[in-house]
Amino acid sequence: MRLNLHDFSGHPFQVQLSRELAARGHEVVHGFSTQFVTGRGRLEVTPDDPQGLRIEGITCDRPMVKYSPVGRTRFELSYANAWRANLDREEFDLVVACNVPLFALARMQSHFARRSQPWVLWHQDLYSLGVGAEASRKLPAPLAGLARGGVERIERAQIKGAAGVVAITEAMVQQYREWGVQRDDVHVIPNWAPLDDITPGDRDNPWSRELGLPTEPVRLMYAGTLGRKHNPLLLLELLDAAKARGVDAVLVVASEGVGADDLAAAAGSRPDVRIVGYQPAHRFSDMLASADAVIALLEPDAAQFSVPSKVLSYLSAGRPIIALVPSGNPAAQDVEDAGGFVGTPSGGGARAAAAWLQHTASTPGRIAEIGRSSRALAEQRFDISHIADSFERVIQSAVGVPTSVPRSARIAYQPGHDSQEVAS
Repeated sequence: MRLNLHDFSGHPFQVQLSRELAARGHEVVHGFSTQFVTGRGRLEVTPDDPQGLRIEGITCDRPMVKYSPVGRTRFELSYANAWRANLDREEFDLVVACNVPLFALARMQSHFARRSQPWVLWHQDLYSLGVGAEASRKLPAPLAGLARGGVERIERAQIKGAAGVVAITEAMVQQYREWGVQRDDVHVIPNWAPLDDITPGDRDNPWSRELGLPTEPVRLMYAGTLGRKHNPLLLLELLDAAKARGVDAVLVVASEGVGADDLAAAAGSRPDVRIVGYQPAHRFSDMLASADAVIALLEPDAAQFSVPSKVLSYLSAGRPIIALVPSGNPAAQDVEDAGGFVGTPSGGGARAAAAWLQHTASTPGRIAEIGRSSRALAEQRFDISHIADSFERVIQSAVGVPTSVPRSARIAYQPGHDSQEVAS
């Protein structure tokens, strides 16, 4: 089958799925936005990849202005035009849209309808809720209500119009019902992290030595986006609360953008805070391995529907996790099951996390024990062969093919075929 799997963000686990599907004999073009700044997966084809895999970066004419409503909308519509031109070069049995922004996908949905192109919505986030919350913060109540209603209608139409829907949580399916969207064919497939790409490693490694991280202090790390769903200043509150309890600690933050800039301004010249940019995929494991404990943040607005993908990467890296997230978030249970700490995204939560860190760091072998539990949980849940089986059922159902898929239906392929990355 010829598939176009388009993950706007370029994250690690989506491209892992494309590799697995190509290894099963599908021809897969994996697309992503070159203009979205975030931590990325292995977005280049190597000689060891299946012959049927291509990876294409999409660039549009407009710059991405993330927090300007007008600028962001113009970018999204321009991006849809660039993706449409890219798709029009060839035929696909199915398009899978993942992390595609709301207005860009709305324009693409019209294009899919005109071309009778089957497509699947791999629904990572309820964008309309975020847009509605932002409208409520910035607009008078009557205008905010109109804006919320408009974007919810757009997202409902996308859920209704797709040939198949993959939701990442049961809470999303419940929201569909509350919106009056009745589909009995929604597949819930939780997110994961690529076990082969993110592996446990030594605390003292080339990455930590290049950065000059001190050996003795407890190393805290945050790796990932710091956006509207996160309060970056909680990281400093956690660090200071740990120090107030006598924990010698340092904080490393691997992020870029407005949140990272705000954190840098608040930290000033503090020697115990290091802020670095997003790291390339081949260095990600060493970066996470250099930490003693890793941190996840999530604000209350995103409680039920947003799953911090960094938690999944942290589990794969085999590191204890401190999650300051609202109760009820799906990631909270994973962190607790692995022996980590879950608290509210507040000053009180940061202080409670500091108390947990003091006890954990002072108990011999406890950090390593929790790390092993984290990795074991990841290995239990993130088997790509099982996950790809589920996606193949979605794909075949969306194009009207019988859905019996044998487990681990990989085909044999020879490394070194003439595959190449295509960038537009």
